[in-house]
Amino acid sequence: MSLIINGDDYGLRESCSLAIAEAMGEGLITHTTMMSTGEYFDEAIRLAYDSGFTDKIGVHLNLTEGSPLTDIMRSTPAFVRDGLFHKGYLKNPRELTDSEQTAVKAEFSAQIEMIKSKGIPVFHADSHHNIHLYKPVTPLAAEVCKDYNIKRIRINRTFSTPERPIITGLTDNSRWIELGFETTSYFGRMSDLAQVIHPDDTEIMVHPDYDRNGVLIDRRGVADGYPFGDRLTDIKALFKA
Repeated sequence: MSLIINGDDYGLRESCSLAIAEAMGEGLITHTTMMSTGEYFDEAIRLAYDSGFTDKIGVHLNLTEGSPLTDIMRSTPAFVRDGLFHKGYLKNPRELTDSEQTAVKAEFSAQIEMIKSKGIPVFHADSHHNIHLYKPVTPLAAEVCKDYNIKRIRINRTFSTPERPIITGLTDNSRWIELGFETTSYFGRMSDLAQVIHPDDTEIMVHPDYDRNGVLIDRRGVADGYPFGDRLTDIKALFKA
């Protein structure tokens, strides 16, 4: 498996969607994963067709930001409050009730179907805020992805640094292989590229966006309403290192 550099959050907002399209055109990323619940979804679909990367789009499963697509999820307080997703489950993960499991599977299915209905094949999956890696959610994500013949899925971080340590307590990476999915051996962020021993079997996650000066960046956060991060063009130098 070759090096994968995935741009997350396609369709979430205009700025990050335009940045992902630019990064794809510049060869800075190889794939992207799309949020069906994003405010820029329809425009991002048109942009992908115009830019010719519809075969590089996966699904960015989401239970933590924006508006759900299904009525059953809108009626599930564990993930939705006042009609919007919230991050409460990330802070206090627990086993899900039968009705909550049903809601998660229905919502994931709707999110995948939304993308596929636009003619996008969807061969790979990951998730917003790593929600598919939480142990009670993992089998639900796996079941739905198998239903849609999605064979490749993102694993948990394998590179650990003081700034970004490995997230503990999530699904073990080997579990995805046991469930029949294709994965890379390594996964991390742009800053981890210098540590990569086997870059041909690694996935790097980036969040393309524009800073206040219009510079293409890997977004690390937002300050005073503007994204900030490292210049995304630096990824080529890091890989060569």
